[in-house]
Amino acid sequence: MMKNARSIIVLVLLTAAGCGTSKITSVWKAPLLNPPAYDKILVLGLISAKDRSIQENMENHMAGDLNDLGYHAISSLQEYGPKAFDKMTETAALSKLKNSKVDAILTIVLLKKSRERQYVTPPVIYPPYASEYNRFWLYRSRLVGRIYEPGYYVTNTRYFWESNLYDMKTQQLLYSAQTESFDSSEPASLGHEYGQLIVKNMVKQGVLFHQKP
Repeated sequence: MMKNARSIIVLVLLTAAGCGTSKITSVWKAPLLNPPAYDKILVLGLISAKDRSIQENMENHMAGDLNDLGYHAISSLQEYGPKAFDKMTETAALSKLKNSKVDAILTIVLLKKSRERQYVTPPVIYPPYASEYNRFWLYRSRLVGRIYEPGYYVTNTRYFWESNLYDMKTQQLLYSAQTESFDSSEPASLGHEYGQLIVKNMVKQGVLFHQKP
């Protein structure tokens, strides 16, 4: 019961702040960029094996959001598996991608993950004046219980991401964005929000465009 109450409080705080759990902190794009209509975009997550479920969700949601724009995007894990490029030379890896007809790569890199312990005080809800404030002892009893109710500690995880878009034909970096995400405790939710955030920003920056009519 207490765990559910804490989850509700965190959700209410995020909703009240009017923001999601992810935000872009910096963006760069190539000057004089005239993006081509890519035939096949590979979404490649560079995340440690212990966070494989996060990588899978990040790749799948990013690929899905790119597909919604009309691109043909695929997940690296689904297309090649987790160890497809291990111990390969650059020439061999590029040849493999070329044979798969990949003409652009969008990376998702977990730069850093930090855990923070935070003390949460219990919320104080003020009652209507007429119901409690006009009787001293009732007022005192209700408020004392709220004031002296112990708080609790929660551990939050923050993820620091970087996503780069590379053109396979020129091998050039076209776009780069660094992002900070708050741990939503749901990998699927984190991947969904991150994918939409990055794809929407790439469209805004003129890096990608809607290919569907």
